[in-house]
Amino acid sequence: MSTATFRIWRGDKSGGRFRDYATEISEGMVVLDAVHHIQAEHANDLAVRWNCKAGKCGSCSAEINGMPKLMCMTRLNTLPLDQPITVEPMKTFPLIKDLVTDVSWNFKVKMGIKKLKPRKPDAADGTWRMDQADIDRPQEFRKCIECFLCQDVCHVLRDHQLFDEFIGPRFLIYTAALEMNPIDTDDRVPDLRRKDGIGYCNITKCCTKVCPENITITDNAIIPLKERVVDRYFDPLAKLFRAFGADK
Repeated sequence: MSTATFRIWRGDKSGGRFRDYATEISEGMVVLDAVHHIQAEHANDLAVRWNCKAGKCGSCSAEINGMPKLMCMTRLNTLPLDQPITVEPMKTFPLIKDLVTDVSWNFKVKMGIKKLKPRKPDAADGTWRMDQADIDRPQEFRKCIECFLCQDVCHVLRDHQLFDEFIGPRFLIYTAALEMNPIDTDDRVPDLRRKDGIGYCNITKCCTKVCPENITITDNAIIPLKERVVDRYFDPLAKLFRAFGADK
C-alpha cells in the first residue's frame, strides 16, 4: 500500500474549486477506484457518474491531468504519482456538480432535434445484397460507447460552442455508418454540408486520439464524408452539371 494525492474539482455551475485528497492506493487500481475510496472515506457528497467499470458504458468520462479519459480505464501506474493527480469534469458540457456534467445535448442530436436521418434500406427486387468488404468498412463505428470524449475535446464545441451549427465527431461517425451502408438509399450529403456543419472540422485528429475504443474517427469517417461533400458541391464539373439540373 502507498498513498497518492488526488486534486478533484468540487463545485457546481455557480462556482467551485479544486480540493486535495490523500488516499491509499494499491497495485492494479484505476482512477475510478481511488475516487470511490475518497467518496467513501473523505467526501460522501462527491458526485461522480459511473456504471459498468469495464470501459463499455462511457459513463465515467472526465479529464485526468488535463486529458479526456475514462476513469475506469486509466490505471494509476500510468500516471505520475509523485505529484497530485488532477481529476475534473469534461469542460465542453455544462457542469451539474463535481465530476458530473450535463451531456443531454448529445442525446437531443441523436434522437431527432437535429433530425439525423436513420437507415433507409431499399431493394427494388425485394432482396438486399452486401459484400463482406461493405460490412467490414463501417464496422468499427459501431464500437462507439458514447462516452463523448471526442465531443469534449473537439475545439468546435469546446472552444467555440457551436452547438447549433455542428453535430460533433460522435455523430459524424454515426452518419458515416449509415452513409457507407450500401443498402441505404438516403442522401445525407446536403445535411452534412448545411445542417451538420462538417465544414467546421479541420481534421486535427484530436477526437481520434482520445477515443477509448480506438476508432479511427478522422481518417475513416470524417475525411470520407468531407470528400463526398467536396465532390458534390465544390468539384468544378459537378457544379457545371448541377447548373443544368435540379440539385442546386
